[in-house]
Amino acid sequence: MSNPRGERIGVYPGTFDPITKGHADIIRRGAKLVDRLIIGVTTNPSKNPLFTPAERIAMVEREVAEMGIENVGVVGFNALLMKFAEKQGANVIVRGLRAVADFEYEYQMAGMNQQLNPKIETVFLMADVSLQPIASKLVKEIAMFGGDITRFVSAEVRKDVVERVEANGLMGDY
Repeated sequence: MSNPRGERIGVYPGTFDPITKGHADIIRRGAKLVDRLIIGVTTNPSKNPLFTPAERIAMVEREVAEMGIENVGVVGFNALLMKFAEKQGANVIVRGLRAVADFEYEYQMAGMNQQLNPKIETVFLMADVSLQPIASKLVKEIAMFGGDITRFVSAEVRKDVVERVEANGLMGDY
């Protein structure tokens, strides 16, 4: 898809397994920077996903609807990010940063993406200070050991995670 109207179209990619309050913060803030923000829910088997791609897309769609942001859409993809961004007509990649370690990785990725398509800019948004420690991987680990994840995800996502952990017999000893 091209971008004939000259809109600022952003892509915020991630696995969103599960979507956290940190992700929601970046979505809200990223949506203010562009005319249209596309949440790209990607597959990443190396992250040992708890939810299928279809479940994660539905979860993100539900959370975006709850936020009431009109200029945000959700699309699943399993491709090179820059190819996906080009197909969406994007001219901006939105990335959230929590810590210096994130920056090192994201900086390298932004450089590689610029080599692939210099017309698409990468914009980094610092996570809200209160949300910086939140990571999907840690949320899943806390849930697997019976910890309370209420501060890190919405009530609906908490329910989804707890149900999946229990259904899959992933509860650890505590």
